[in-house]
Amino acid sequence: MTLPTPTQPPTTQPSEVLLAVNNLKTYFHTDDGVVKSVDGVTFHIKKGETLAVVGESGSGKSVTSLSIMRLIPTPPGRIEDGEILFSGKDGVLKDIVRLPEAEMRRIRGNDISMIFQEPMTSLNPVYTVGDQIAEAVMLHQGKNRRDAMGVATDMLRFVGIPAPEKRVNEYPHQMSGGMRQRVMIAMALSCKPALLIADEPTTALDVTIQAQILDLMRKLQQEVGMSILFITHNLGVVAEMADRVVVMYGGRVVEEGDVVEIFKAPRHPYTMGLLNSVPRPQDREPGQPKARLEAIPGNVPNPLNLPPGCPFEPRCKFAVPECSEAVPPLYDTGGGHTARCIRWHEFEQVQQGVGA
Repeated sequence: MTLPTPTQPPTTQPSEVLLAVNNLKTYFHTDDGVVKSVDGVTFHIKKGETLAVVGESGSGKSVTSLSIMRLIPTPPGRIEDGEILFSGKDGVLKDIVRLPEAEMRRIRGNDISMIFQEPMTSLNPVYTVGDQIAEAVMLHQGKNRRDAMGVATDMLRFVGIPAPEKRVNEYPHQMSGGMRQRVMIAMALSCKPALLIADEPTTALDVTIQAQILDLMRKLQQEVGMSILFITHNLGVVAEMADRVVVMYGGRVVEEGDVVEIFKAPRHPYTMGLLNSVPRPQDREPGQPKARLEAIPGNVPNPLNLPPGCPFEPRCKFAVPECSEAVPPLYDTGGGHTARCIRWHEFEQVQQGVGA
């Protein structure tokens, strides 16, 4: 796979912050100990912006998104500290962490919607797709069932499902994976949310359907004007979709910055490893055998037994003794680019970047 060269969108950069996550800590209290799935995460999303959150499985990406939606299973999970400041459709700034559950239910599906990883397990198999879309419309917009079903039909048409008048009365098992994912998008957008959280929305789809879904999301973002929090491990998707990137590892943000800057000049060894592990056919000489992928050595650390210093230190080829002494802070590397590495300023000569 060749990663496209990330480019800035033609529209002007948004300036007003829609969501600000500050020092978020979400822990799971298990019989074996406390799992610090999200440990002091801070980032923000501007209005009209797409922010990608990337990292390996277990890095804390999905738990962060579920914390924003206040869908952490309690027990064993709990938001221990931090704030999630959100300015919804009404323009009133709220701290989601401290909202009563009744008010949070008014925000879910209305101001903030989420597309989950696997649509077959997210859609209810005993209700038609039209009923499932209409339910959110009736709840949040106060429409009667007939009008809500009309909105459901319009939304299916909006996301490109053929014969929506027929499909609105079908069940999830009667649809393909790509169509079910479109239904999930239609459901998420039915109330025109200010923020759409997309958690690995194309993971189970083939590349053709994946491209169609990404094109659809870009189109809808332009038409609806929403912000997108895009959670993925696919760097090709990041290059195509994102304005900015947050890289997570071990429950913490290890790098954040503009997508072009991150791809061109990564400042954290983990980000470099992710970029270098992507196969690039353009690097192969004609007639030469395929080169081995440059994998990141080792495994993701056990969340119950994290290293005392930098969590990436056991896998890092640039590690020095100081790396194991304490968790490094996020250093400002300039231009809104930050990296959690004490050697970030030394990486100018070892940056690999990604090109077209």
